[in-house]
Amino acid sequence: MKTNIDVIPDSQVVSDEFPEPKRLALIVSKGTLDQAYPPLVMATTAASMGWDVAIFFTFYGLDIVHKDRMPKLSVSAVGNPAMPPPMRKVPFHIPTLVGALPGMEGAATKMMKSWMSKANLATIPELLDIAKELGIRMYACNTTLNVMGVSNDDLIDGVEFAGAPAFLDFAGESDVQLFI
Repeated sequence: MKTNIDVIPDSQVVSDEFPEPKRLALIVSKGTLDQAYPPLVMATTAASMGWDVAIFFTFYGLDIVHKDRMPKLSVSAVGNPAMPPPMRKVPFHIPTLVGALPGMEGAATKMMKSWMSKANLATIPELLDIAKELGIRMYACNTTLNVMGVSNDDLIDGVEFAGAPAFLDFAGESDVQLFI
């Protein structure tokens, strides 16, 4: 028998039998515009619901909280098989080879920023400000800072510094852990 989940009221989805998670731990390792939105949206949503949230930025994920790199986050059209057509009326996806042409990264970035704006979604700097206001703890990986040649002064205000053991302590007590 197939259940139609569309008719189940939201109040029945979460029962007393399954208590609501209250702690979220995120590891963010990608530093492109399209990879910055998911962890920041998840983190700010969880925090707005009263969850305790920590984000651990590592490797290229440090670009999201880097003062100079964050405003320049972009979307790569190369190697992105889900890259949609530039115009909705064009019925084909951009082939990887075309994505390598000059200007395609800029076009893909502009297209994504346009989508986010039309959807009234906050920008990355706005989401980071919201994260700070909601008390989300943001950590830069100490080891990765050295590997990536990033100094503490390169990062936006509000980012703390921690090693893997400190984050694992937080994540070990979390209800939800995500690697993005």
